[in-house]
Amino acid sequence: MAETKKKGLISHGIAAQNRKARFDYAIKDTVEAGMVLKGPEVKSLRSGRATLTDAWAGEREGEMYLFNVYIPEYQGGVLSRFEPRAPRKLLLKKKQIDQLLGAVTRQGATLVPLQIHFNERGVAKVLLGIGEGKKKQDKRESIKERDWQRDRARLMRARG
Repeated sequence: MAETKKKGLISHGIAAQNRKARFDYAIKDTVEAGMVLKGPEVKSLRSGRATLTDAWAGEREGEMYLFNVYIPEYQGGVLSRFEPRAPRKLLLKKKQIDQLLGAVTRQGATLVPLQIHFNERGVAKVLLGIGEGKKKQDKRESIKERDWQRDRARLMRARG
């Protein structure tokens, strides 16, 4: 996905990414969902200052919400204020909600937001991963694989 920046704003591309999620969780499947946002929240996302580190998705009153996502207040002189860590409603079809809740309840999976991005039309979307927590041994394997990939790339560059 190409990312174009104009005056520090993201028109389409990745606005926030949770890189630690793929280390902590074994992601089985992904689902893309829309988000209900206010205008200043979208402007703040376009500046690329959001954080997904401790975020998670869950069900409240039959709807899916994104919890603990940090979107800082927009500093562009906007009068309307918003709560930076407020729960944000996700826009999913009822069938998708049932599918996600089934995975969480039956399989013990966790819904982890992997990234917030803007699609080609400029609409903010969140990519949710359905994952299971990794154990310490699995994390060691991930570290070993990552180090090997880095060393292999370094060796290939040195060989020419």
